[in-house]
Amino acid sequence: MTNPTAAMLVIGDEILSGRTRDANMHHLAQELSKVGIDLKEVRVVSDDAGAIVAAVNSLRAKFDHLFTSGGIGPTHDDITADCIAAAFGAHIGVRDDARALLQAHYDRSGQELNEARLRMARIPDGASLIDNPVSTAPGFTLGNVHVMAGVPSVFQAMVASVLPTLTGGAPLLSQTLRVMRGEGDIAIPLRDLADEFADLSFGSYPFQKDGVYGSNIVVRGHDAGRVDAAMVRLSALFPA
Repeated sequence: MTNPTAAMLVIGDEILSGRTRDANMHHLAQELSKVGIDLKEVRVVSDDAGAIVAAVNSLRAKFDHLFTSGGIGPTHDDITADCIAAAFGAHIGVRDDARALLQAHYDRSGQELNEARLRMARIPDGASLIDNPVSTAPGFTLGNVHVMAGVPSVFQAMVASVLPTLTGGAPLLSQTLRVMRGEGDIAIPLRDLADEFADLSFGSYPFQKDGVYGSNIVVRGHDAGRVDAAMVRLSALFPA
């Protein structure tokens, strides 16, 4: 059985300007690997409505799941929810269940649920809410698109809320061999081994330590037996 596929859309000028370093892609990739959903593509777009809508429609058509991060807060540049609604041709407005969550949260904290904060209760018609145990303001799922916050702690909590609701496949397994040889020395035998184990993925990640070149060779696959067999061959090719 082929694993489900996924893409991620990272939204925000702050990412593209270099002001903020994205940590969410790294977390999502790790979590999807554990449940057997293969992350195939990641895009970053600015806070531009046309670009967001185009990217959402492109990615949701190509993959089983699309995860977005960023742009669902209370400020004027938080336009992701509107863009998702536009991509689906859905109406968007303040929804009672989302409003009730926010009202209870701000009542507990002694703060006002003002007009800006109420923006976070605007949900497209037909969407289901994604629980946010960190700061309450929900994300949402519409079709195969899962819309989540950009703040890493909130994003991670939302991922934990969403993943149990999805059907996965075989988890991605990996093993690593550290080789104290340059890539030019290992490239040809590594290529031949990759051809022999065509059902697996081989990656070479070079490093330099104390003036000596080396490489971490990573073998990835869904069959533990095959990964083990490849590692045995790899160790024989490049003994310590």
